[in-house]
Amino acid sequence: MSRKAIFAADAPAPAGPYSQAVAAAGRFVFTSGQLPLDPATGKLVAGDIKAAVRRTLQNIRLLLRSAGADLKDVVKVNVYLADIADARAMNEAYAEFFSDEPPARTTIAASLPGGAMVEMDAIAVLGDQPASGQSRFA
Repeated sequence: MSRKAIFAADAPAPAGPYSQAVAAAGRFVFTSGQLPLDPATGKLVAGDIKAAVRRTLQNIRLLLRSAGADLKDVVKVNVYLADIADARAMNEAYAEFFSDEPPARTTIAASLPGGAMVEMDAIAVLGDQPASGQSRFA
């Protein structure tokens, strides 16, 4: 199986020994958990849960684009909220990015690093398969 670490210079850098995202089998992209970090400063964005959700999904979009995908290719999202009471407001901001045929999703409450309000990871499937025997990530 082909496997390639994805690095997006315009997205927040990993805070530990993990890849920002990994492309596998020439078809799948798995992002690591993304926080609402401003890529320019590495700091959490100011504002409410909606601002945090928007920045988190923008960061996921940056990673996916580096792998040749976009949010329209996402099939599964895991959402971790510091406060499950933020779910309604999170859904409002989330719907701005996934209005038509949204991906499958799990949302849970969790203790998040650095005081973040939200963390998300995603799985995307690339639309175009490479020709037989060729890897998209060679």
